[in-house]
Amino acid sequence: MNEDIRAAQVRLIDQDGEMQGVMSIRDALHRAYASGLDLLEISPNAEPPVVKILDFGKFKYEQQKKKNEAKKKQKVIEIKEIKVRPNIDENDYQVKLRAMKMFIDEGDKVKVTLRFRGREMAHQELGVKVLERIRTDMDTQTKVEQMPRMENRQMVMVLTPR
Repeated sequence: MNEDIRAAQVRLIDQDGEMQGVMSIRDALHRAYASGLDLLEISPNAEPPVVKILDFGKFKYEQQKKKNEAKKKQKVIEIKEIKVRPNIDENDYQVKLRAMKMFIDEGDKVKVTLRFRGREMAHQELGVKVLERIRTDMDTQTKVEQMPRMENRQMVMVLTPR
């Protein structure tokens, strides 16, 4: 900005957005100060660098507004967790499946946690069957981000929206 621009020759764009051509940095600074505005380097990698006459405070304000607008439109993806058991009842399973479908429709990831208690650890294949069933039932809407894997006494699988 202003005196910090180190190029000898610059391509100037005035406050109305019109190209003024290539000139020395001194002439460009004189024009900017004469109009009571700042000289800002827009494209430093160009040959010669492109500078523009504008109000820097207004420019910063516009940039901040654009950034805030982009942040508003952004969807934060959350990870929702559903806990199931190896010997889950059919009705309970359907309720959990409906909840998963709702989370996926909202655009969130779903972490399915299957907890083993006591002697259930000896029958891990039952847990694998439940997770496989969930995977096949949710296959039209989701893809598996993390395949089922054991973490201590629980098996974890992560589903993401397609």
